[in-house]
Amino acid sequence: MPQPHRPQPRPPADAAPEPTGAEPTGTEPPGAGTYTAPPADAAPPGAAPARALDGILVADFSRVLAGPLAAATLADLGAEVIKVERPGTGDDTRAWGPPFVADPPSGEEPPSGEEPAPHEGGAPRRGTAAYFDAANRSKRGLALDLGDPDDAAAARELARRADVLIENFRPGSLAKYGLDHTATRAANPGLVHCTITGFGSGAGARLPGYDFVVQAVGGLMSITGEPGGTPLKAGVALVDVLTAKDATTGILAALRHRDRTGQGQLVEVNLLSSLLGSLVNQASGHLATGRDPGPMGNRHPSIAPYETLACRDGQLLAVAVGNDRQFRELARALGAPELAEDARFARNEDRVQNRTDLIKALERRLASDTPHGWTERLTAVSVPCGPVNTVSEALELAQHLGLDPVTPVGEGRIPQVTSPLRLSGTPVAQPFAPPRLDEHGTALRTWLSGPADHPLPPHV
Repeated sequence: MPQPHRPQPRPPADAAPEPTGAEPTGTEPPGAGTYTAPPADAAPPGAAPARALDGILVADFSRVLAGPLAAATLADLGAEVIKVERPGTGDDTRAWGPPFVADPPSGEEPPSGEEPAPHEGGAPRRGTAAYFDAANRSKRGLALDLGDPDDAAAARELARRADVLIENFRPGSLAKYGLDHTATRAANPGLVHCTITGFGSGAGARLPGYDFVVQAVGGLMSITGEPGGTPLKAGVALVDVLTAKDATTGILAALRHRDRTGQGQLVEVNLLSSLLGSLVNQASGHLATGRDPGPMGNRHPSIAPYETLACRDGQLLAVAVGNDRQFRELARALGAPELAEDARFARNEDRVQNRTDLIKALERRLASDTPHGWTERLTAVSVPCGPVNTVSEALELAQHLGLDPVTPVGEGRIPQVTSPLRLSGTPVAQPFAPPRLDEHGTALRTWLSGPADHPLPPHV
């Protein structure tokens, strides 16, 4: 039986693609013995720089946010990612708008002859929600109906050729298609199969997992908001994002294990456990005392001042004094060095105990200037602080600091927030635009129906 193909790194834009049938170098297929990763410094002079995950193929069967974001992170690191979606509608998040952004003209009819999906009012809508683009950069698009025997066979062949498979189907639901871990491992012993659920594969297996619900039942909302107020969710799907990072960590660890043994494994993450693992000091405090923490607004249960403070005209300044030295510098900058000598405020535990009096004393003095004015003065003496920025202001700040927070991915496409990763030897790949539904389907179906040792078609 021909062995699964290990995809070639993408060639630089001005390089000719490898000829069809070219043999990949530096790797062995999963299950064929000891896996040898391509050397990180193998790129010849003038060629595209090597990426950490060059030669890794990811089959992304996941939907919504946690799985797709993990797959996008692997793409950032150089992996080839094929996003598998249902025909006609695709990933749920393609319709999670507004805002919607029109797809660039392709000169083609909608996939499979479908009419453009209607928006809520019933009129045709071309384009994809911005939500989808946030988690699906640098992927190839393939639409497969797992209920169709031919498409299910193509999906199984993709799993057989892949290094990593990511899915977030309900536990057990993929078995009828031959895509559960037992089946994929039998066909491809080197596969790292990552499954993402809401509440695990045991007693919570049948529970649907959505970020908002997990924020509620997982305790996060109980500690978010003002004391005595309505419990609040975070302003972003934080649990999905945390779970994506946990999934990525697990996948990378499993790939490292495969480097040593040639064997893949099952990686399981779930939204509830990722949230509980991220409650850190709040969960630890409960385990230490037996008491439930409650909401404190922007205040910190164990540090003061570590909150937003009112300045001129009630504008807010975030101040994060983490030690007594920083508090002394804050007191001096406010023109009140005596505050650091006051027995109520000299040590952090004293400041926490006397927080109400402390905040009154600080805000009386902060009222003389704006948050931006105080930021300049306090930063100069190494007191951590800053204004409460909008998203646009946050991006402007990052640009001002030379962090290049936004990366273009093509004319008419939504720019991407730049990967936060910086690797000196294997830099993050330049992203390309998220795929239209089944954008690369013809080429990928041809590849999957051909010899397994043929290389993945070049991305165009």
